[in-house]
Amino acid sequence: MPVILPVALPLAAACVYALFGWGRVTAWAGALASAGVLATAGLLAVRCGTGTGADDALWGLLRCDALSAWMLIVIGVVATLAMLASPACLAAEPGEPRAARRYGVFTMCFVAAMALAVLAASLGVLWVAIEATTIVTAFLVGHRRSRKATEAAWKYVVICSVGIALALLGLVLVHYAAIHAGLSPSAGLDWAALAGDAAALDPGVLRIAVVLLVFGFGTKAGLAPMHAWLPDAHSQAPAPVSALMSGVLLSVAFYAILRVKVIADGALGAGFTRALLLVVALATIAAAAVLLLGQRDYKRLLAYSSIEHMGLIALGAAIGGALALAAVLLHILGHGLGKSVLFIGSGQIQQASGGSQVSAVRGLLARAPVLGGTFGLAVLALLGLPPFSLFASELGIARAGFDAGLGWAVAPALSLTVVVVAAVARRIGSMLLGEGAGDAAPVGVPVGVPVRVPVRVPVRIPLRVSVAVPLVAGVALCALLGLAIGPLGPWLDSAAAIAAGGAR
Repeated sequence: MPVILPVALPLAAACVYALFGWGRVTAWAGALASAGVLATAGLLAVRCGTGTGADDALWGLLRCDALSAWMLIVIGVVATLAMLASPACLAAEPGEPRAARRYGVFTMCFVAAMALAVLAASLGVLWVAIEATTIVTAFLVGHRRSRKATEAAWKYVVICSVGIALALLGLVLVHYAAIHAGLSPSAGLDWAALAGDAAALDPGVLRIAVVLLVFGFGTKAGLAPMHAWLPDAHSQAPAPVSALMSGVLLSVAFYAILRVKVIADGALGAGFTRALLLVVALATIAAAAVLLLGQRDYKRLLAYSSIEHMGLIALGAAIGGALALAAVLLHILGHGLGKSVLFIGSGQIQQASGGSQVSAVRGLLARAPVLGGTFGLAVLALLGLPPFSLFASELGIARAGFDAGLGWAVAPALSLTVVVVAAVARRIGSMLLGEGAGDAAPVGVPVGVPVRVPVRVPVRIPLRVSVAVPLVAGVALCALLGLAIGPLGPWLDSAAAIAAGGAR
């Protein structure tokens, strides 16, 4: 099975959009290409995902092991859900054909860049791929060309460019340490070669490099203190793009940190990266909890929720060990599924209500049972309630933390998570179960005085089948993963072993 296929399929779909535009037939090219990425990821997982070995391809530029295959599965499933919903989302936003053409080209280039990042054999190629995601998603964030969308795109570019520059400087230092340790120039950024000879790397240089890489790639992962771009970008991008950015892009950036962590642990011991990631994780969760308390925009609320979940993922990576890292990888997949449903659903809600304010949406379950039901279930999944997979993954992270003697860090993280649960449940609960907008009196009008209040949400919100399918499928998959990992179990264990520094 050619390792290049997960990159080639989305690029082929991008060429289709560039040549033929976005039409009734070509609109489904993205969904087919994304499904092809998912199918290829499954085949690659069967081939190299049940051990700790790796398959090289394209003259050693690409490499697939169990961890890469797992991340490809995440990319494939989230991209398929997002692209299935894209035709309906674009149809509701009438615009010039060239805008739809650009959307198709850039979304497929986005998927291809993320696939390239997780298949890269070199940290340098990985850096290039992540930088490519910044370029293509900047155009997608500013797709609507409104003032807010343009500002969000510029903010995204500026902050992420600072982060990617820090990561580049860190890679320069890693390469310097590798050359002075006797590695060849061609192997100076090969993550497998660096992990194998990590003990020979200069500890002083590598400490500086690891800090730069964690904060650099952590910027794209939405980790504090470089997380400020995320709420603006996610709230302004088209709903399927927000699903891709929150559900996959953040995790792909954190995948880079996992690769760096294996090298750092071999050279410096586990203590250095553990301390660094613990500080970043707790700061990220705390920032998300504080910012969620006063949030009244449901798309920004979902974005801050993504920040909190990336903090939990960073906490699990800091704890380390097979259990914690298996929980981290399961959390990445569950979070991708849940956020896909929520952002696609939020796009439909925004189209019906004409805004993204929580106060503009009431009685969603009664007015749109399928949309409201899947949206509510996805919120429960993101809050870590059973039977969804995020309950199992958060429980695994907490258990591994206490077993590792890090209860002092896990306890405040769990306490902050309770604050997040309360803030999200309060806002989303009012959207799902609150009284109809037409029954609520405006502020300042005495109770009992008859008033006429315009209904902000229509009695029924129409939902296309192409949107209902990914919503239901995403929730169902998240629940199934929480009940039984099934055939993914061996691949998950192998991927966790590699992330923990197992043999390749």
